[in-house]
Amino acid sequence: MRWVTRARPKTDRIACPWLIRRFIDPQAEIHYVPPGDVLTVAERTDARSFDAPGAEFTHRDNRCTFEVLVDEFGLGDDAALARLARIVHAADIAADLHTDPLGPGLLAIGEGGLAAEADDHRLLERGTFVYDALYAWCQRHTTTPDTTSPEREGAGSHGESGVI
Repeated sequence: MRWVTRARPKTDRIACPWLIRRFIDPQAEIHYVPPGDVLTVAERTDARSFDAPGAEFTHRDNRCTFEVLVDEFGLGDDAALARLARIVHAADIAADLHTDPLGPGLLAIGEGGLAAEADDHRLLERGTFVYDALYAWCQRHTTTPDTTSPEREGAGSHGESGVI
């Protein structure tokens, strides 16, 4: 299936293709087009539109497109995906940037990606690792019942012992 969205992806338009290909449509073809062409291209090519005004999947009720896709495709039972959705939300919704401690970092990666890579498909390819890594982190931190237990106190960010 073809999926179409606005060019120059930053946060939601990198996160959504990652989600689509990983959980919804592994063979998805992602097309980035000028913002004013999203709906026309979607109709002409029988594609699903996302993260654009009037798109099939876009921001709704203070939820970013990533959250809308998680809900629409019944993926909310995946605790790690729900955690990732909160991070993406914070990075994508300016007023909610500080609702998740990882939001500002993800936003910085998205904005830096735009400056570092001119080709949208290459940016998506490079950004996929970021979401693979965040999802793996979320899996680890949502399956661990208590990440603040005394034995974890003093453990560094590089592993249980704090050793790199």
